Amino acid sequence: MHSANIAYTRVMPPRGRGRPSRNEVYVRLRHAMDDMKQRFGGLPSRMEAEGIWRDIWREEAHNSTAIEGNTLLQREVDELLEHGLTGARRKDLTEYLVVRGYASAAEWVYETGIDPGGDWSTGELLTLTDVRHIHRTTMGLAWEVAPLPHARPEEGPGQFRHHEIETFASGMKPPSWPMVDAEMHDWLDNVNKIRTLEDPYPIEAVAESHAAFERIHPFVDGNGRTGRLVSNLVLVRLGMPPAIIYNRDRNRYLNALSRADSRDLGALTELFARAVLNNLTRLMLPKLAGPARFVPIATLADERISHAALRSAAARGALKASQDELGQWQSSRDNVDEYLAQRNSKRGRPSLPRGPQ
Repeated sequence: MHSANIAYTRVMPPRGRGRPSRNEVYVRLRHAMDDMKQRFGGLPSRMEAEGIWRDIWREEAHNSTAIEGNTLLQREVDELLEHGLTGARRKDLTEYLVVRGYASAAEWVYETGIDPGGDWSTGELLTLTDVRHIHRTTMGLAWEVAPLPHARPEEGPGQFRHHEIETFASGMKPPSWPMVDAEMHDWLDNVNKIRTLEDPYPIEAVAESHAAFERIHPFVDGNGRTGRLVSNLVLVRLGMPPAIIYNRDRNRYLNALSRADSRDLGALTELFARAVLNNLTRLMLPKLAGPARFVPIATLADERISHAALRSAAARGALKASQDELGQWQSSRDNVDEYLAQRNSKRGRPSLPRGPQ
């Protein structure tokens, strides 16, 4: 593992239009991570930023389970996580339990991952006990109500499979079940080498370990959900935000995993990098910065004004903003509020309420 390295070269300032290239994403991620470390000392704790982590928690619980076929909408997931099974009559109870189990495992991942006093801080980055606990928590509630019909007693939550797995669409054949334990120990050895790499933000190594986990497919069910949570535990312990793979990107994600089976990691690494960068710039930095500090203007777009309109206003000097060394426009929530108030005053419109903080 980890034989290939991303070339984090300096790029020309992006034009600010369209989807940034793969290399631009990598550079922006490193730039944003450095910014968070320098300005805020790294990832905030749950106590410092409960709202930020809860937003990530809700979105991840919805999207990661939706990738596997769960049909609950985001609002139904929010209702479940905030108020319990209030809508259970409308949907299959199992779907609610799947989300609740995933959410419980995600809470544990965040709490354990950012705990500076955890055993992992001086020892192994990840243990087999961590992996088994995540699977047991993720799968346990739904398993009690609807266990997999063909599963053996020794294949329950937290236990490795005793079944053969069909060949994947990519042509990859998971190892025979008697080999799973040995394969998982080898996989863990490679995961625990990630922290020894010189790269402070080893997103490629995390993507590679995720693909390797899915190739082993150690459990009879729930490998996708468990694999994404395990990767997020590794990311958080490395000081990086977790990655939310959105359901809208399901096909892109599955195709990237298939390409990774042939050792082409580019697409999967890019997907992870975009996911981490999205959490960092959309959910973390703006709220950590507060209303006065500068952040990328993409994070300041809301229902009142689009990113494109903010970029245009910054370019013509109507919005108080500056460009960073990568050519990205930055401004503050206060500046956006001031610009909108002036614009609406000129148009004779009342100012709309401030967007989400």
